[in-house]
Amino acid sequence: MADSSQGLHEEAAELSALTRDVHRALVSLQEELEAVDWYRQRAEACRDGELREVLLHNMREEIEHGAMVLEWLRRRDASFDEHLRTYLFTEVPITEAEEAATSGNGESSPEAAAAQPAAATAPEPKGLTLGSLKQQDPEVE
Repeated sequence: MADSSQGLHEEAAELSALTRDVHRALVSLQEELEAVDWYRQRAEACRDGELREVLLHNMREEIEHGAMVLEWLRRRDASFDEHLRTYLFTEVPITEAEEAATSGNGESSPEAAAAQPAAATAPEPKGLTLGSLKQQDPEVE
């Protein structure tokens, strides 16, 4: 079969719908990250300031798309959820976050999970809605 960016490694009939959707998400994430790289390089090499701003705008859009796919993956895969909660939005060096999460032995432990910051164990925040924005800012109509 083709490489993972082109197709599945196993027969589709042998895979669950979730596995096929996760594959789609992972390929999409790869494509979004590749586009971020391309736009960043193009913007840096560009000599026209207005075009550079357009390219940087496009790059930020691709970052947004990648973040959305990553969140979709986090919501559907416990391993993604666990690891993203361990590493994202932390201030300690990344390897220290790993050591704290694994008690230094490379394996997750209940004690390490309990030592995670409150944000790592907090319930999933609700998404923003027009209604919630209106409640936050009376000027929004």
